[in-house]
This record gives sequence, structure tokens and C-alpha cells, in this order.
Amino acid sequence: MIWRWRRESRDSALGGSTAERAIIDIGSNTVRLVVYGGTMRAPTVLLNEKVTAKLGREIAATGRLADEAMALALRGLKRFALLLADLGIKDIETVATAAVREAANGPEFVETLRAIGLNPRVISGEEEALLSAHGVIGAFPDARGIVADLGGGSLELVRVAGGQTDSASTLPLGTLRLPEHRKGGRGEMRKSLDKVIRKAGWDLSTALAAENGTLYLVGGTWRAMAVYAMAARGYPLSDPHGFAIEGAAALELATGLALSESDVLKGRERISAMRAEKLPDAAVLLQALLTRLAPEQVVFSSWGLREGLLYDRLPAHTKAQDPLLAGVAVFSSQRGSAPTLATRMAAWTLDAAPAREHGSERLRLAATMLALAAMQIEPNIRLPQAINWALHKRWVGVDGKGRAMLAAAIAANGNQLSLPAEVRALACPEAIEEAVRWGLALRLARRLGGQSARSLEVSRLVVDEGTLVLRLAESHAALFGSPTEKDMKLLAGRLGIGWRVDIVPESAL
Repeated sequence: MIWRWRRESRDSALGGSTAERAIIDIGSNTVRLVVYGGTMRAPTVLLNEKVTAKLGREIAATGRLADEAMALALRGLKRFALLLADLGIKDIETVATAAVREAANGPEFVETLRAIGLNPRVISGEEEALLSAHGVIGAFPDARGIVADLGGGSLELVRVAGGQTDSASTLPLGTLRLPEHRKGGRGEMRKSLDKVIRKAGWDLSTALAAENGTLYLVGGTWRAMAVYAMAARGYPLSDPHGFAIEGAAALELATGLALSESDVLKGRERISAMRAEKLPDAAVLLQALLTRLAPEQVVFSSWGLREGLLYDRLPAHTKAQDPLLAGVAVFSSQRGSAPTLATRMAAWTLDAAPAREHGSERLRLAATMLALAAMQIEPNIRLPQAINWALHKRWVGVDGKGRAMLAAAIAANGNQLSLPAEVRALACPEAIEEAVRWGLALRLARRLGGQSARSLEVSRLVVDEGTLVLRLAESHAALFGSPTEKDMKLLAGRLGIGWRVDIVPESAL
């Protein structure tokens, strides 16, 4: 009974999603606590708190963690330990990276943490690189290229392809160390950084020759760079995760930021003062990486080391799950939309409105789940909130075009065919039209029998010789009412074909 009360209190405190795991990441720049819920294949962040302790700020000069930095970090870590105890979260993993592993007094700091109930694991540079790469693989199952994880104390580089990793290495090029290479100005800085990268064995011939030329950027400073680029382009989405630009455009971005002043960048919306301070130096590093590796494309990833820790513990069958469908299924279930019903409705509408040139069946199923969940929202606020789900929630495994198709299907399910400009900016008219058909077919399926499972059993929706046909069992002929007729006309009109209703014995379905 006490356990049940503690679990219910914990779930309530964290917004209705069960808190499954917590990770404390003791980095060279920040110390962070993240609590995860939902499915660990596509986890939901329930609590995310950081302390900018800058543990690694004096490593290059003294080889030690600064006393003030340790005190600040310890203050935050004591708070984290107390929060987790009060929330009743038992599955806690604490890792420490470059600063702690390299500092002469790192072992002493680790013992201090053990005294407050934490059990930190100091990971090697190679392990840090592999964990970041596994996070990218979790977010992008088909990832092929190189992962570059930029932290405060180090830069990790690792090749990924086919769900596997290779050639992991760590370089002393974290954001706290980049100023050491700036002594001769940013032109000389770029040469100095290039030398380090080249000496570590990373160049075009060895790094990207066998891949498709994608460079995946992981880390808070890279994400701030993505936010800057998104704003400069007028990009309609808000989440930098998955934002992609061509290699030439990335070099242009890096060149411009390398010439910028931190004080000017500090005024940018959604870029913190700490990130603004690091951006120009990080841009020079990106110039060096782009020149040395010559990627065709750059993709920004919000998944990295922490998500790699989650991914590594998953069984093989869970790793094989589609991350978009895994995340949407949990999200929709929590909002009254059962994935089993959504799957049946997606199957019922398949013949009339399949995924064709622009979408995929996984995307259509995700749209079905979200559209059904949206019906639980009050009508006066339903459409804008549901479109926000599609466009701005951190889904994994979907690009901007896919998000636009999700939004279009959700809107059509509510017979709202006038879409916001931000939706139409993300996908071509043909893709939007395909998704609208998904939504209208779902509207018919949903309204035919009030979402009853029986209505799907006694009916079929097919396209027969260029005609949209609704076949209804004789026992349920009365389901064909005025609303159903309107929905048939809407869908047939978008398909550009005629329609009819056939009343048949149930055995003939």
C-alpha cells in the first residue's frame, strides 16, 4: 500500500506519465538530471534540470577540477539526489565524462559523490563516443555517416552505419578548450583545429567514403547553432532535433557564425548567454570538420549520450521498434486513443487512402493515432492544439515533411481543410493532398459507427473499378445515415471518383 501511494504520488508529480528512469550526466560544462517516462524506445522527458558548474574550466591550466566548480556541482547533485529520493525513483544511472576522468582530483570528487548516495561511473572517451552514437542510432535507425558529439571537455567522433559503430575516438576539442586554439586569431584557430582532427585520423578518404556523407551533430552548442539557422531561414518548426541542411549550407552557416560576436548572439531568442559565448568558436570547429570530412548533409540530433544509455539497455526486439510509432502510441494512449483501434482503422481505410508517393504506412498509422487522440480535446481548441502536437512535439523518426502530413491528416479528420501556412511551407501540395485523404478516410471510419469495433467488422471500404464503395452488412444498413453520406462524398471528391453503398450479407464482406 505504501509503495502504491508513493508511485501514484510520483506519477502525479511528473504529469501523469510513469517515471521509469533517471540519468545524471556530470559533464565538463554542465551537470544535468533528466527523468524519463513513457516508452524507453522513445522516452518522454519528465524533468530536465542542469547546473552550469564548468567542472572542466581549469583542466588545461592546472589539470584539476576547480574548487568553486566542484562546490557548485556538488550543491546541484545533492539537490538531484534528494529530488530522486522524494520522487521514489530507483533506477538511476550516474555518469561522468571528460573533466572528471582527466582531472587529477577526479577520483576524490567521485568519492565525495558516493558519500551523498550517488554511484557515478566515469566513462572513457571511447565509451562516451559510442554512447552518443547509439543515441543517434536510436533516433535515426538508418543513420549512416559520422557522429560528432561536442561537449565541454571533448569532441567525440564515431562512424555509424547499419546500426553499428566503428572508429570511435575522443579529441580534446570541447567548448571549454577551444579558446586555447584561438591565440593567432580565428584563421589560425581553424588550422590548429584541423591539425588535431587530421592527426586523429579523420579525413575524407577514411571517414565518409563508405557512407552517404551525413554528419550528425550532438550537443547543446550545436543545437544552439541549429536554432540560429532555423530562425535565419524562417523555418516554421521549433525543435532543432532532426533539422538538416546540405553540407555547403552548413559551411556557409559556420563561416557566418565564426565572424560573429558573442555579445550580438546573446540577444537571439532561444540562445542562452552561455551558448552564445561558445558559438563563434564552435563555428570555427565546424568549419574545420566540414572541410576535413566534406559531408553532403548535416543533421542536428538532440539524442546523444543520455539517450544512448537508455537505448543500450533495451532488448533487441524493443530496439527494432519504430521510434515514431512507439512514441505516438504511448502519447495517444494517455489521451484516450487505443493503438489497437487506431491500427484497425488504419487497416479499414487502407484500400481507399493508402500511403503513396509521399508518405509511408508508418506515417499514416501515426497520423491515425494522433487524429483519434485529438478527438478527446474540446472542439473549440482541438485543431490548433492537435496541429501543435504534429509540428512541435519532439517526435523521433519524422522530418518536417512528415510532420506537415501528420498535421494535414489530423485537420482533415476534423473536416478542416484550410491549413496554416506553416504546414504548407513544409511539404509540397501533393504530399498535403495525400495526407488530407488519409484524414477524410479516417473521418468516415470514425463516424460510421462511433468508433465501435463492431462497425469495422460489418463494413468494408474499397475502390472498385474506379468507384469508392462502402460495403455494409444487412444487419447494419441503418449505419448509412446523413453524416456517412456526407463523409463519402467528401472522400470521393478528393479522390476524384464516384461512390456508392452496397448492402450485402455479412458473409459477403
